[in-house]
Amino acid sequence: MLPPTTKDLNPKYSKNLIEVYRKRWWILFIYSLYASGNAFQWIEYPIITNSVMKYYGVSSLMVDWTSIIYMAAYPVAVVPVSYLIEVKGLRVAALCGGIGTALAAFIKLFAIRRDLFHLVLLGQAVGSTAQVFIISLPTKVAAVWFKPSEISTACAIGVFGNQFGFALGFIIPPTIVKSDDDIYSIASNLWKLSVGTVIYMAPIIICLLFFFPKQPPLPPSYLQAEARKQLAPTFSEFMDNFKRVLMKKGFICHCLANSLNYGIFSVVGTLLNQYVLQHFPNGEEDAGRMGSICVICGMIGVILCGVILDRTHRYKATCLYLFYMSILSLASFIVALWQQSILFTYILLSIFAFFNNSNITAGFEFAVELTFPYEESTATGILNAVSQAFGIIILLTAGKINGEFGSLWSLTFQLILIMFAAFLTHFVPNIMNRQNALAEDNIKTNEYVVVPRFEK
Repeated sequence: MLPPTTKDLNPKYSKNLIEVYRKRWWILFIYSLYASGNAFQWIEYPIITNSVMKYYGVSSLMVDWTSIIYMAAYPVAVVPVSYLIEVKGLRVAALCGGIGTALAAFIKLFAIRRDLFHLVLLGQAVGSTAQVFIISLPTKVAAVWFKPSEISTACAIGVFGNQFGFALGFIIPPTIVKSDDDIYSIASNLWKLSVGTVIYMAPIIICLLFFFPKQPPLPPSYLQAEARKQLAPTFSEFMDNFKRVLMKKGFICHCLANSLNYGIFSVVGTLLNQYVLQHFPNGEEDAGRMGSICVICGMIGVILCGVILDRTHRYKATCLYLFYMSILSLASFIVALWQQSILFTYILLSIFAFFNNSNITAGFEFAVELTFPYEESTATGILNAVSQAFGIIILLTAGKINGEFGSLWSLTFQLILIMFAAFLTHFVPNIMNRQNALAEDNIKTNEYVVVPRFEK
């Protein structure tokens, strides 16, 4: 006998179908690609600070602003963008993020002249606006396309895409734009860097336009099936939900702790070139290699963290463990830098990145648990907004300390902050609202028809 088709099912179940599509991995892959392109542009100028200062005749602070702009955009745009994502869905958010990233790269094609550094900043501003549509999406993509047992892993892979862009940002710019006294050589290499970014983004935009729908035809879980029955909120209703999330004391503690962690991650990436050169002269390529190895280690940690969370659901315990290990490894890295041991500097910075970056995935997932049933994009939007604001403050402060007192004191300042973040996490309640709902999902799924595998 042939298996039943969707049309043969009882009409009363016509709205109660659940299906998990293989296409979900393709959707996640496309998201990861354009997220990588955006993250790459975030770090591409700070990692070659010396060459940028020499070519454009600007200060190191102005080069730092190419990164600070990325952090400044999110707190400003988080509310309207989060509302747009909730009302319009993944497709609109993906198009805004992808096209904005491509446009940012295109603008910088015209910023190669030495008197056009303001165009570099404009390109970074466009890229930072696109980023607002990107970094809130991993939890949303995971919830809309993936079954409950895959949500944390899918979120981790989404974060992995962003981290992969950072890795490329640490490797490619120092390789192409080498420190050189020849201004014409720097100009030629900056042009190659910009052209390469545009070429990378072009096929991704085509994929977004033609192969990235708002959602799968059928939901992957009971929770998503129920969510589809809800009407899109008005802006006033959205703001009410936004305020309710902000009233949750446990979420606020977690938000502050996670934001300190993310801010330190951003600062180390931005100032790494300056830290390394203070202890290892002519170490531009070492700084690039350290950054890339760190991000690769971080990506491995992000994926492992997602898999572990899917199996254990121990969000608070995982966050605390990652904080403790980050503290130990950062303290050891400071000692290695002080002793000017290049080998241990590589190793300990990589270990720090493994634990520090893993906490990004754990932080996102724990935030969703604390705020469920509110939209994933609302919780992650607030989390990212506060993280970016903290990132600016920490970067400016750490940069000032670095300029006045040196890298060791700048890093010690960050060590104190991450210790405070671990302290705050102890006061976050171990609430798992989403997991409780998913437990009900397992009970209520018998009200739904799971489409057989051969129909997918």
